[in-house]
Amino acid sequence: MGQALAERLILNWQPPVGENGELLATAIAKRLDSVEEGASFRNAIRSLMQRALSVTREADFPAWYQAVVDQADLAETSPVRGCMIIKPWGYGVWELIQAALDRRIRETGHENCYFPLFIPLSFLAQEASHVEGFAKEMAVVTHHRLKTIDGKLTVDPDSALEEPLVVRPTSETIIGDAFRRWVNSWRDLPILINQWANVVRWEMRTRMFLRTTEFLWQEGHTAHATQADATEETLKMLEVYRELAEDILAMPVAVGEKPENERFPGAVSTFSIEAMMQDGKALQAGTSHYLGTNFAKAQNIRYQAASGDLEYCHTTSWGVSTRLIGGVIMTHGDDDGLRLPPRIAPHQVVIVPMLREKPEDAAILTYCDDLRNELSGMSAFGAPLRVHLDKKAIKSANKRWDWVRRGTPILLEIGPRDAANGMVTMIRRDRLRDGDKIISTAIPRSGFATTAPDLLVDIQRALFAEAKARLDGNIQTGLTTWEGIAAYFGAATEDDETGAFKGWVRAPWAKPTGSELEAVEAKLKALKLSLRNTPLGQNAPTGTCVFTGRPAVEDILIARAY
Repeated sequence: MGQALAERLILNWQPPVGENGELLATAIAKRLDSVEEGASFRNAIRSLMQRALSVTREADFPAWYQAVVDQADLAETSPVRGCMIIKPWGYGVWELIQAALDRRIRETGHENCYFPLFIPLSFLAQEASHVEGFAKEMAVVTHHRLKTIDGKLTVDPDSALEEPLVVRPTSETIIGDAFRRWVNSWRDLPILINQWANVVRWEMRTRMFLRTTEFLWQEGHTAHATQADATEETLKMLEVYRELAEDILAMPVAVGEKPENERFPGAVSTFSIEAMMQDGKALQAGTSHYLGTNFAKAQNIRYQAASGDLEYCHTTSWGVSTRLIGGVIMTHGDDDGLRLPPRIAPHQVVIVPMLREKPEDAAILTYCDDLRNELSGMSAFGAPLRVHLDKKAIKSANKRWDWVRRGTPILLEIGPRDAANGMVTMIRRDRLRDGDKIISTAIPRSGFATTAPDLLVDIQRALFAEAKARLDGNIQTGLTTWEGIAAYFGAATEDDETGAFKGWVRAPWAKPTGSELEAVEAKLKALKLSLRNTPLGQNAPTGTCVFTGRPAVEDILIARAY
């Protein structure tokens, strides 16, 4: 009872980190039923107060995730249901992700452009399977004016649009309409474009960054003369996404093709990168789609071939979104908050002067200013170090924990002894603790300045290695029957939010289709499982399909997922 009470209390109370809560713990403990329960409660409070967050991953992973979003100052809920306000620190992370990806998009020959937020309903109706896939998520504009009626502001009933407009859930149809005008001859191909935009999908169950009504993303769209060219494009951008996830976000992924039932609406084939979160669930972090000629036929995107014949274009689309930030949180975060890979940290090094409102404060600030300027002249990952000096007039200990929660890779605390002796006291965010003890290292200032870039590279590598070991070590193989898979995962909890850690299963399957695939989906859905992808480059499997008993043609990944 004492431990449970402590956890419930902590969920609703953020203790001042590093300050003594002994009096409160003792007062509450005295009111418990026994000495043993009181001791359990005090010990739990002490342990929780030694961390920067009020909830642990093990106790409640979803609550921990929300605590990181909030206390790392990434985002907050908005007055509009399911939408979020991305705060400067969170948007700074997104800007760095965006810049890294945009450079790669341009290097592969694509140009940025922009298309309207609103899509005529008739455009979507041209592609039946596409509109069916998004029908339940579409926000629709039907009127264009407000009017005061009986003292209340309301929709003017006389302002109905001739044709409703859909707030874009994705832009294949409106971009396809432009391609129809832009393409005449084989000489116009390929068309390679990308747009950075927001989209709206009316989600019923939202969670910041992972699934929101409105989110930010990029969507690439291309048109090609042949299936071979379009397929090459689809896989090229899939590789760009893998590189972004692994090299920039330090987030290892499984790269593969989605099964038929998980394809993008209207696509011939869909490929994805799947990342394993710390609770064992899969996160679809990016997708690339070969659309065949489906959209081209619906929107009459044709070109005159060199032979003189009219041919339909083969098109592709591909995208990643701000859910990548959610992936970073759940891949790298710990019980003290966010841990950011240095490549996407808005501040890679933060300097915290330990000020005490004493005469020596001026010398400390001068020392910190010089240190910031020195570090800003260094480079890591091909760019100047991003260094921040925190001069806010709040307690130094509070500033330290603020930057710990935000996940800044390197924290430097500068006190009067450091300034007097030419030293810095360094904390690596990826190696914050040894048990309950904070690890800090005193380093000569000159030595730190020259090694800081290499240290950031080491932190980036260490975060990736930790996540890669988790991914590689938690994909179960050798389960040859559905009963074995069901036993491994066990029954899902009511809301599938908490419970024992389960990784993924890699199992042989026969690529069933039609009603046979529907039966597979039903089995999976009962346990809140899904088919993730069939990893590329795999060897031919042996044995039989775990679902049908027929000879297997490939392996597929199975997991619970976000």
